[in-house]
Amino acid sequence: MSGHSKWHSIRHKKGAMDAKRGKIFTKIIREITVAAREGGGDPDMNPRLRTIIAKAKEANMPKDNIEKAIKKGTGEIEGYNLEEVVYEGYGPAGVAIMIDTMTDNRNRTTAEIRNILTKNGGNLGENGCVAWIFETKGIITLSAEKYDENTVMEIALDAGALDIRKENDLWEVTTEPEDFEGVRGAFTEKGIEIVMGDVMRVPKTTVKLDEKHAGKILSLMEKLDDIDDVQNVAANFDIPEEILEAIEDR
Repeated sequence: MSGHSKWHSIRHKKGAMDAKRGKIFTKIIREITVAAREGGGDPDMNPRLRTIIAKAKEANMPKDNIEKAIKKGTGEIEGYNLEEVVYEGYGPAGVAIMIDTMTDNRNRTTAEIRNILTKNGGNLGENGCVAWIFETKGIITLSAEKYDENTVMEIALDAGALDIRKENDLWEVTTEPEDFEGVRGAFTEKGIEIVMGDVMRVPKTTVKLDEKHAGKILSLMEKLDDIDDVQNVAANFDIPEEILEAIEDR
């Protein structure tokens, strides 16, 4: 299974636990605040904000929290000064990693990310060292147990999706970033339940991992994702299904 698919599947399941302790809300609030600051507080005129609000609703974030975050971004109420910083580096077995952060203290965030990478068999790289390996795409996943291929394909292609493929028990629909909202809307209008939907970095090439390195990279990804300032982590690993099952059974 490719890195972006596997990690975001794990992250989605992990998000249910994070939501209980408010951690996922903190990350989404930061995204909303920055999106509103950069593109305005009207989601109809700000596609990035519209996408993040949809993510907030999927996480069952209260409407008041969303509105407050927007007002922080537009300056209607006092907020915090966040900047977006992207880090690039490598993990075990030469896996390329990109880390999107929102921070009010770049030095603190840099030190924390470098420390975790170094302690877990990786290293922080220079800007541009792995960015060329990734492209930005919209990814929507749907249950393959609930919905058949013809249904998913017809809706997706009519709405302008690029590709549909099956990943174990999920359908994965890929879109261009600008088409993501339209494709997701087409599914919701038909009553199709979306498991996960987001605009994310997708690797163009992958590194196949053995069991030893697979466990290490999944542990590293989780540690990076647990950093408060980290919003998203993308990597180009590929874990064979039998190895993945062996790790999950431990």
